[in-house]
Amino acid sequence: MEPPTGATAKARLQALGAVARAPLRAAAALGVIGGVLVVPQAALIALCLQRAFVEAAPPAALLPLLGALLATLLLRAGMTWASRRLADRAVERIRVDVRARIARGLVARGPVWVRSQQSGALAERMGAHVDALEGYFGGFVPLRADVVGVPLAILLAVFFVDRTVGLVLLLTMPLVPVFMMLVGWGAQAASQRQLQALTRMGGHFADRLRGLGLIRLYGRGASELHGIRAAAEELRVRSLRVLRIAFLSSAVLEFFASLSVAMIALYLGLTYLGMLDLRTAPLTLGMGVFCLLLAPEFYAPLRRLATHYHDRAAALAAMDEIALVLDDAPPVVASDADGGTPIAATPLVSVRDATLRHPAAARDVLSDLTLDLHREQHVALVGASGDGKSTLLEALAGWLPLHAGTLRHAPGLRIGYAPQRPFLFAGSLRDNLRMAKPGARDAELEQAAEAAQVLRFASRLPEGLDTVIGERGFGLSGGEARRVALARVFLRDPDLLLLDEPTAFLDPDTEAAVLQAIRTFARGRCVLMATHSPAAQAAMMQVWHVHDGRVRTQGGMP
Repeated sequence: MEPPTGATAKARLQALGAVARAPLRAAAALGVIGGVLVVPQAALIALCLQRAFVEAAPPAALLPLLGALLATLLLRAGMTWASRRLADRAVERIRVDVRARIARGLVARGPVWVRSQQSGALAERMGAHVDALEGYFGGFVPLRADVVGVPLAILLAVFFVDRTVGLVLLLTMPLVPVFMMLVGWGAQAASQRQLQALTRMGGHFADRLRGLGLIRLYGRGASELHGIRAAAEELRVRSLRVLRIAFLSSAVLEFFASLSVAMIALYLGLTYLGMLDLRTAPLTLGMGVFCLLLAPEFYAPLRRLATHYHDRAAALAAMDEIALVLDDAPPVVASDADGGTPIAATPLVSVRDATLRHPAAARDVLSDLTLDLHREQHVALVGASGDGKSTLLEALAGWLPLHAGTLRHAPGLRIGYAPQRPFLFAGSLRDNLRMAKPGARDAELEQAAEAAQVLRFASRLPEGLDTVIGERGFGLSGGEARRVALARVFLRDPDLLLLDEPTAFLDPDTEAAVLQAIRTFARGRCVLMATHSPAAQAAMMQVWHVHDGRVRTQGGMP
């Protein structure tokens, strides 16, 4: 899928900002008010200098002016602080919302789609790419109002005092945003390439970190280190290009602003000394100071916007990457998993003319699939490795959307799925079991663990079920991890059990105990078990064969 660009990315950013529209607008309004206060601030400073040095007013006469100046400075500082706080709150709200959207998108796509992606790249999109939105919403968006309101107020005030100074400001102002837009086109492209390089480096590093054991075993440390260095070097080059563009933009802005201020200072100086006569009325010291103070402030919002303009480019680039997670979803074909009217009186699951295909795969794994699953139906799913047994279980569990056809679940159907490679989180065994039923009592946990033969090995661990295991079940064998997954299924109390090789890597005695526990638990429930074990096949009432993209019973189709 090609990433969305241009107006699409802008529209997406605006949509993301809707969750914090009120604080963003308030931040912008307070920022404009604080910026406009520079006009009375400059007027008070100019008036104080005029009274003190030209009119020789006593110090006591200046106290009201100084008090008003202090009040203006404090008010302006307060407005700036409040605007910053509101913008920060808006950014945090947007961050939380975007990460929640990404999480919902990943959940909706299911584990099969997630497995087809680099986990490091997905983590970068949820982390660094979301953080790249901060400068846009916290800086660029509130400043857009400043760029209009503050220069306009200064321009009107300066025109009232000296038209020549006003004309200089008016004629030089368009040069800055025009150049910013020209530079911005390259900035967005450079920022997008930088984020893509960051994504590649994160994904590459995470993959190598997970495969560190194999890298050491096969002596590939040096070559893999070279690959990581190459990815880091690409990121460095991309980052320097972004910085060069930012430096060029800032340099041009400072050049135009400094040149304009210098021209205004020269004009005011020559006019005050009587060497230039373009005014109808004499120029006072206060007037000159007023214009000189406001001239750099006229360009200040543009300077700040130029700084955050590159944040805008980075945000647009980040939005393109985030959209790949939010929008690149495989089509979901008709499924009624949690509600609706049952298609029949008894089937728990009904599949009609279904085709199963993994994301980005060129061929179907299973086709023309039609089957019903009922209570008290206990089926062994057999076939050669790679024929599609696990794929069928993933589809029935809702992990893999159908490529074609329909899959319908009975309303309120509870599904328990123990995959071939169960995922265990870093934490205690008890915490991993409680994933299936967060409110379960300890007695329920231990009962499920006993039935799945988890206590057979957990009792030998230092802290029993409270023993902490590593990420992905580090510290447990494959058979032990499968028993933990089976215990989670038991704890969930499902109507439909989908079990993928639950007795693999088990010794005969443990396998017999696990199968007996499954038979006991399966009373009144439906079981579909993918297995190569003759003992497991014998424990089921039916045997379905998966071969050449079809599912058949001993007598034909199921």
